[in-house]
Amino acid sequence: MKDILDIHSHTIASTHAYNTLYEMVSAAAANGMELFGSSDHGPAMPGSCHEMYFCNFKAIPRSLFGIRLIMGCELNILDYNGKLDLPERILKKMDYAIASIHDNCYRVGSREENTAAAVNAMKNPWVRIIGHPDNARIPLDYDALVAAAGEYHVLLEVNNSSLAPTSPRPGARENYHTMLQLCRKKNVPIIVNSDSHCAASAGCHTHAMELLQEIDFPEELVVNTSIKKLAQYLPCLND
Repeated sequence: MKDILDIHSHTIASTHAYNTLYEMVSAAAANGMELFGSSDHGPAMPGSCHEMYFCNFKAIPRSLFGIRLIMGCELNILDYNGKLDLPERILKKMDYAIASIHDNCYRVGSREENTAAAVNAMKNPWVRIIGHPDNARIPLDYDALVAAAGEYHVLLEVNNSSLAPTSPRPGARENYHTMLQLCRKKNVPIIVNSDSHCAASAGCHTHAMELLQEIDFPEELVVNTSIKKLAQYLPCLND
């Protein structure tokens, strides 16, 4: 399967990642990416950058090392109402936003409460992707999640980092099996991302692509094959 984009990644601005923006983009280019997105953590993540970091992306070149660069944020979902950790006045300045549940920024609830948190975040017009919906410690109703993704035109992520042997998220493979079968059934597209915190894995989706191949997931439902397909979700790519 063609794989030319990776838009969930972190730089030293997140403080628990280990390479600069230029190093990350260079590594992604070497791994064959045509589009790369930097999405450092929102300010609710311990040690992450202040909201001012997200206000000056216009200073950054949008083409580096021969590939296109977009700048966004991995927002933290803070509560069951889908509250996020950056205001609209900042979100509208960015190219895109991923929204994720991290258990150090969120009080884990029941399956229904966690699902409500993710679905309510999808209702925010600036959120285009739900990041790593796979952690067994944060149970989700995948039937409801996939249905909401289709309704609100949001991509569900298959996170390569979650599927790595060193992953801190238990049950990811089994949960992705469930989610992907529902995506196939409901015709809901997905995006594969590295969630790279080090240049060594920027643009690398080996574990995720192996899973998609294993279950024979339809290529037409994977936006990684075409920037044009991703542009249906990220208006910045139509500029």
